[in-house]
Amino acid sequence: MNILGINAYHGNASAAIVCDGQLIAAVEEERFNRVKYAAGFPVQAIRFCLKEAGLTLADIDHVGIPRNPYARLFTKLIYSVRMPSFARQRAKVLATFTGIPEALAAAFDADPQKIKAKFHRIEHHQAHLASSFFVSPFDSAALLSADGLGDFASTMWGVGDGGRMNIHGSVAFPHSLGLFYSAVTQYLGFLKFGDEYKVMGLGAYGQPEHLEAFRDIVRFDENSGVNGFRLGLDYFTHHRTGPEMSWAEADKTPTLGKLFSAEMSRHLGPVRGPAEPLELRHRNLAASLQARLEEVYLGMLRKLAKATQMKSVCLAGGVAFNCVANGKIFDSTGFEQIYVHPAAGDGGLSVGAAFYVWNQILGKPRSFVMSHAYWGPGYSRDQVRSSIDSSALSRNGYSVAELAEPDLMRNTAQIIADGKILGWFQDRAEWGPRALGNRSIVADPRRTEMKEILNRRIKHREIFRPFAPSILAESTGDYFEKSHPSPFMTLAYSVRPEKRDKIPAPTHVDGTGRLQTVTREANPRYWQLIKAFENLTGVPVVLNTSFNDNEPIVCRPEEAIDCFLRTQMDALVLGDFLITRQ
Repeated sequence: MNILGINAYHGNASAAIVCDGQLIAAVEEERFNRVKYAAGFPVQAIRFCLKEAGLTLADIDHVGIPRNPYARLFTKLIYSVRMPSFARQRAKVLATFTGIPEALAAAFDADPQKIKAKFHRIEHHQAHLASSFFVSPFDSAALLSADGLGDFASTMWGVGDGGRMNIHGSVAFPHSLGLFYSAVTQYLGFLKFGDEYKVMGLGAYGQPEHLEAFRDIVRFDENSGVNGFRLGLDYFTHHRTGPEMSWAEADKTPTLGKLFSAEMSRHLGPVRGPAEPLELRHRNLAASLQARLEEVYLGMLRKLAKATQMKSVCLAGGVAFNCVANGKIFDSTGFEQIYVHPAAGDGGLSVGAAFYVWNQILGKPRSFVMSHAYWGPGYSRDQVRSSIDSSALSRNGYSVAELAEPDLMRNTAQIIADGKILGWFQDRAEWGPRALGNRSIVADPRRTEMKEILNRRIKHREIFRPFAPSILAESTGDYFEKSHPSPFMTLAYSVRPEKRDKIPAPTHVDGTGRLQTVTREANPRYWQLIKAFENLTGVPVVLNTSFNDNEPIVCRPEEAIDCFLRTQMDALVLGDFLITRQ
């Protein structure tokens, strides 16, 4: 039984393939077309998934599409009557999604009538919940999905038990924690799609002095049902104009129209322009935004824990990427175990759609746990060698050496310990937006100056942006105040006070780190690199950031070489090849 999941005509377009209940491949289209958050139809991602599984389109039995244009149809009709522009947008969406079988056939030059696969339209948030629960290690768990908007809902919750999910409730448009965070992100001058994580990092530099004002922007009743939140709609525009989003074009980053109204500046002060300096007021506003999100998000989870009597929770949706809030769940909610898979946002919908078909629709038992994130393209030794030979490396005086694994680990660990910056490219690419040791830039966490060096010299981004510590899983409790696994960099914990001067570079200004716990089973080579660094320095941690420079994370060896050459990295490892500047 072969199931193809497709997230199309939406941000983070992606594809995934599940064969007999096992995930074979999953990847976002942006890794191929090099367009950040690419939308459109993910042709190249689908091609890769089929090739990795050794299948053709004719071998696919089911196709899961995480969008149901008919969900909440009555509510959509009400808003369509109020807003003619919204009605036109809805009609375009309906036409686009009903044409997916034809788009798939056209991409493979096939006759649509000869595609045997059955197509399933799955509600957006049910696909989100499926993407987390059906691949989690839990037999049963509470479920929560929260994001901006999908199928006219922003939030959904329920319970997963065995191979079934039971939905208990949802929050419909226009109320949305994701749109709340996006609106304030825009107000603070961060206008690009996906900039919310920047504001989360900025918030650690301020104090939540505007929290009372934000409690009016998002209103929350701790004593009501699990949802319990409503936006103060006077501060927003999306309920009057419709959420203006561009999703259709695969060769362009999606855009969001303006989400906040003049009421926000009347209560919070002047809007910051993108080029204006970040002042204390902006840092305090970001801190207030984060504090209010945590109050509502953690409050919902408290009520969910009480209502379900569960000790485990599976999280999905864009809000589940808020690692700062996730790190507080243990102390604030009653949940003792958390699972957030590596592509919790819309990219993960393709995996969710495929497993929803396998488990929820077909009733098959669960047999897969996503214990690692390496589901993208990989490259052979000969492909890597060919990329090196055809590059400008040899012509520009770089040293290239192929090393046995023990020598590679010792030499590479020494390079890091010497304060140099290393590009690290191994095996299959990560699934999701985090570099988790296969497409990473690695540096010495002991050097305070490393954060500024990386932001200025390599990443060319805002100086306040933090970096992540990758730590040997068995050492987590020695360096952090919590030891629950965080394999996908979705939780932030406080670094133990006595260890902060040991790893200052990836320790954020608030004393936390968005950690990745690395096990030998999940990524043996990256584990060995960190272990070799520990053998040299006594520190079982390296600083890890994504292998890119204001672009999608590199996918092919050619892209890794290009990024290495145009930045100021000191060394590059491609498989067994170590490349250094003379």
